[in-house]
Amino acid sequence: MDVAIIGAAGSCGRQLAAQLLAQEVLEPTAHLQLVGHRGGPSAHELWGLRADLHDAFADRSPSIRLADAPEQVDADVVVMLAGATVPTDPRAVPDRAALAATNAQVFRSYAEALTSRPAPPIVIVQSNPVELGVAVFAEALGRHRVVGAGAWSDTLRFRRELAAELGVRRPQVDALVLGQHGDHMVPVWSGVRVAGVAADVVSEVVRAQREGRALDRLPDEIRAGKAELLERLKRGDVEAAYAGVEALPVDVRTGVKPFFTHFTAGHTTEIHTAHAVAELVAGLARGHGVRLPLQVALDGELGGLRGVTAVPVVLGPTGWSEAADPGLADDERAALERALAAVSGG
Repeated sequence: MDVAIIGAAGSCGRQLAAQLLAQEVLEPTAHLQLVGHRGGPSAHELWGLRADLHDAFADRSPSIRLADAPEQVDADVVVMLAGATVPTDPRAVPDRAALAATNAQVFRSYAEALTSRPAPPIVIVQSNPVELGVAVFAEALGRHRVVGAGAWSDTLRFRRELAAELGVRRPQVDALVLGQHGDHMVPVWSGVRVAGVAADVVSEVVRAQREGRALDRLPDEIRAGKAELLERLKRGDVEAAYAGVEALPVDVRTGVKPFFTHFTAGHTTEIHTAHAVAELVAGLARGHGVRLPLQVALDGELGGLRGVTAVPVVLGPTGWSEAADPGLADDERAALERALAAVSGG
């Protein structure tokens, strides 16, 4: 299985390349293509990155190839990591519309180029807005060939925060985040299960986290949490900002903490972002389907949903299939529909 990373010279792209090689996800006979932007600094930075990767992973490295234009992309799995990210100025308020305006053309240029390939690749979108990227690539390549990794990133964060509350390790926690990769994420509280912890104990933790809070208010809570975080960072009080984030409810914390990481770790969440994508690529490399929450373009699944949002699907070598209703509670289903409306509305 050959893999291409669009935006490989960026922090997340570099981290993904390193994780794929460190974990030996790709066979030595495969090709890893690092894709940069012709005329930009990434076009020459990729030469140094390739040399660095060879030095670190020469024992069992696949062939590493370079590309600097959309028409040169050639792989079975293409990871979209290029484009603008959230603002680097702590005083700025993140703006999905601005990201969309900046990144839409980047998405289109690569999507159009990939249509010329004899067989369309599977595309994993991790650039923001994830939902827009999925929509653009799905229109060009077919909706079952394209997934967004944002919901898997959010799910891993949600599980980690739940594990911290319960004093267990993340692999023991079974929980999902659906909906938008953004303020309209949908934590599926009704489906939380924890191996090795009695159901009544888990139920009590969930009750304590949700008491007095309606799920339809979660987007407002996340936005308020981000605003407070940015205000504290603007004052230079990083310790207070972190304490404030840790005091938030688990679901709000899941939505806010990535912004703390971004603004205090060199304007990137590269390690976790790459980790989530590396797990998807590893699953595809193993060649068997696995059920995960991913952003996909729906066309009537789950009782008539249409548009791009995250739901549980089976991801396998030919793309995604079997979008399934995980048995959502009424307020979770309503939140999923609001997330879809928020994405469709811009």
